[in-house]
Amino acid sequence: MATKGSYRWVVVGLLWVVALLNYMDRQMLSTMKPAMQADIASLQSAANFGYLMAIFLWIYGFMSPLSGIIADRLNRKWLIVCSLFVWSGVTFAMGYATTFQQLYWLRAVMGVSEALYIPAGLSLIADYHTSSTRSLAVGIHMTGLYMGQALGGFGATIAARFSWHSTFHSFGIAGIVYSLVLIAFLRETVKTPVEAKEKPPFLKGLGLLLTNISFWILLFYFAIPSFPGWGIKNWLPTLFSESLQIDMSAAGPLSTITIAASSFFGVIFGGILSDKWVQYHTKGRIYTSAIGLSLTIPALLLIGIGHSLVHVMGAAILFGVGFGMFDGNNMPILCQFVPSGYRATAYGILNMSGVFAGAIITDLLGRSTDAGNLGQSFAMLAGIVLVAIIIQLSFLRPKANDIDLVNNK
Repeated sequence: MATKGSYRWVVVGLLWVVALLNYMDRQMLSTMKPAMQADIASLQSAANFGYLMAIFLWIYGFMSPLSGIIADRLNRKWLIVCSLFVWSGVTFAMGYATTFQQLYWLRAVMGVSEALYIPAGLSLIADYHTSSTRSLAVGIHMTGLYMGQALGGFGATIAARFSWHSTFHSFGIAGIVYSLVLIAFLRETVKTPVEAKEKPPFLKGLGLLLTNISFWILLFYFAIPSFPGWGIKNWLPTLFSESLQIDMSAAGPLSTITIAASSFFGVIFGGILSDKWVQYHTKGRIYTSAIGLSLTIPALLLIGIGHSLVHVMGAAILFGVGFGMFDGNNMPILCQFVPSGYRATAYGILNMSGVFAGAIITDLLGRSTDAGNLGQSFAMLAGIVLVAIIIQLSFLRPKANDIDLVNNK
């Protein structure tokens, strides 16, 4: 199903922007809380603000498997277009919100619409690229997520210069306009007559995946690193502030930019290495991913015990590079065990496990912060990452570099 020529890279470029908007629109709220509190008094409650963040995560997580099933059955181009249009419309509407209840329901709708994108987008890229370019293509796409996360951190800066209302309106309009660009230029892969007829029954793909022992190993391997991954994403600014004794206004941008930049390097380097290695050894992608996760172990230990700028910054860079090498290879590794007709469903389930792991660790690290043990908790996460690496290397044994058929024969 993979397509030769330059258009396969055009697809990556088109979806890179969608990935950026996906993370930027969801992250903006977390940085604009101070500006919004003056107009929406309910946001002065930390508990209420937590509810806004949590409702997105829980709905996003529960929707991910269903989103994957939908993407495996419908035209992914139109699913991506509709997803972007709806969450951009929600972003625009948030600029008109006047009550906590309105924000709450808008975040819920955003959770549904954004969940529809990742399984469809990644499976479309995987179908356009062969095993020789798949990790690099997915890795480039992942940099869009990192860039969106970093830019979302500047929502407060833009809101301070203009207003939080106009900030939501501007980014919402940008997404709506870009959905029209996708209508003009994004194309679904061209399927063979056999593939076009063989759309999987609604729950068949789910049943095949859940009876596949390799998929369960992949699920575990994806979920475990999500604990430190989400922990770093949500709590690294706090750790920077506490360890380096600097204000959060400086710690926030410093931590997010450091992680985003190093992760950018990690996914590109990991993508190139993986694509070359898998041509000589079917476990090349698995080895690349394991090397990446291995780098996060000393990083987590340094993050936990370091108190100087050199220690903390060095640890953050090391973690970003390693996690990027892991993150960019998840879908390509999945393609070695799951046929193309079920990949969106499979990634949707993986995405759900990662999001739920993030919700759990965010809560646990919050309690750890209150107890003054945040650094120790980060150091302890290194142990579970080591367990995940051992299980992955011991039990994941791909038989081929790729499974491109709808039915795995």
